[in-house]
Amino acid sequence: MSTVHPILYEPVDDVERLDVYRPGGYHPIQVGDHLHNRYGVVHKLGHGSFSTIWLAKDEQLSKYVAIKVGTAYSDHKEADILAELASPACRKQDQRGNKLITPVFDRFTLDGPNGTHPCLVTSPARCSLADAKEASTFPDGMFQLDVARSMAAQVAMAVAFIHDNGYVHGDLHLGNILLQFPWRLDLLSTSQLYEEFGHPDPQPVVRADGESLSAGVPSHVFPPVWLGKISEHITLAQAKILLTDFGVAFRPAQESRFKSYSPLPIRPPEARFDVTTPLSFSSDIWSLACAIWEILGLRPLFDGWLCTEDDITSDQIEALGPLPPEWWKKWDARSKYYTEDGQPKESCEAWSWNQRLERDIQDPRRRSGLDILEEEEQDALFEMLWRMLAFRPEDRPSANEVLQMAWMRNWAIPDSERTWNNEGDMKQRIGLPKSSNSQAPGQDLN
Repeated sequence: MSTVHPILYEPVDDVERLDVYRPGGYHPIQVGDHLHNRYGVVHKLGHGSFSTIWLAKDEQLSKYVAIKVGTAYSDHKEADILAELASPACRKQDQRGNKLITPVFDRFTLDGPNGTHPCLVTSPARCSLADAKEASTFPDGMFQLDVARSMAAQVAMAVAFIHDNGYVHGDLHLGNILLQFPWRLDLLSTSQLYEEFGHPDPQPVVRADGESLSAGVPSHVFPPVWLGKISEHITLAQAKILLTDFGVAFRPAQESRFKSYSPLPIRPPEARFDVTTPLSFSSDIWSLACAIWEILGLRPLFDGWLCTEDDITSDQIEALGPLPPEWWKKWDARSKYYTEDGQPKESCEAWSWNQRLERDIQDPRRRSGLDILEEEEQDALFEMLWRMLAFRPEDRPSANEVLQMAWMRNWAIPDSERTWNNEGDMKQRIGLPKSSNSQAPGQDLN
C-alpha cells in the first residue's frame, strides 16, 4: 500500500496549518468574500484546529459579526449547544448569566472544494483574557482590581447559567473567556475599521515543491487582526466578558464523561484519581476557582510550565493538604515527593496558601502599582476558593452557591454590576435608550 504524504508549504507565521486545506479540512476564504449572500468578510480574527474565524459585516443589519467556519469533518455540536443556550426558554431563566454566553445570530453551511462546512455567526470579541494579560506592557500582566473582581463574578454567573441549563462547560480557562467589544463598534465603516486596527495582511501560499495550488487551497492566508486591549488598560466599563468554546461541553444527564479536556494545571483531580465516576458540574467548579485566581493574579495557582501530571498533583497537595486516602494509595509517584507518612521530602520546596497569594497576587500588584486585596477581602477569597478546591467533587459548592459567598456578594458582584450599569449610563448621556445598538458620532471605541 502506498503512503500518501502531506503537501508541504513555505512557512507563514501566525496562521492556521496550511496542510489542513484539504478534503475534510478548512474552507478557503479570502477577505472580500461574501458568505451566505449576506456577510462580507473584512478581516481575519483567528483560527483553531477545527475552524477559522472571520470578522464580517452583516449587510442586512449593518453590524459586525464573527463567523466561525468549521472544517468539513467538524461536527455541529457546539453550534447546537449555543443555539439551545440562546433560546428564549433558557435565557428567560437567568438575566445575569445569559448575556455572558456567546450569542448565536445565524447558522448556515458552506459547500466548497474541501466539503461542507458548518458556520456559526456570533458577536465579535476583542480578545481573550489570556491574550490581554500576555500583551501587557507592565512587567506583570495584571488587571485592575475592580476589573478583575467584575470579570471573576461574570465568569461565575456564566457558569451558573450553563449549569442551570444542564451543561458542563468542560474547558474553563482564560483563553476561553473573551472581552466583549463595545457596542459602539458598528458605527465604523470598513475603512475606519482598517484605520483604527490595521489592514488585512495577505500572505501568499506557496507549495514547497513549487507546484500549483490545488482547488481547495487559498492563494493567500491572513494573520489575525489585534482588536484587543492590554490588561492594565481595561476599565471597569469595558470589563464585559463572554464565555466561549463549547466544543467539549456535555450534559451529565445524557452523557457519561470520564475524560477531562481541561489544560493540565486546571484539570480537576478526580479526572485522574476517580476515573470510574463520571465528571459532572463540580469539575467546572474546580477549574472556575483556578480561573478566578489567575484573573486576580499574575500566574496560575498550579503552574503547569514544563510540569508533569505528578508535579501538578504534588503542587495541589502543597496548597490544599493531603489527598483523600484512597487517592493517595493510587498515586504511584508519591514516593518521589513525599515520605510514606505524607511529609514532603527535603528536596521539595513547598509553597503554602499564603505564600502563593503573596507571590501570585499581592506582590505583582504592588510592583505594577495596582491595588492589592485588603485582609478582610483576602479572608473571604480564601474561604470561597478553599471550598471550591475541595479534592472530593461532592464537597465543592455549586456555581449558584459560589455566587452567594461573601467574596462574591461583597466585592465581586458589586463591581460587575457597575460594569453593566456603565453601559446604560453612557447611552443615556448621549441620548440613546439603554437597549440601543446605535452609536452617536465621535464616541471613542477604546
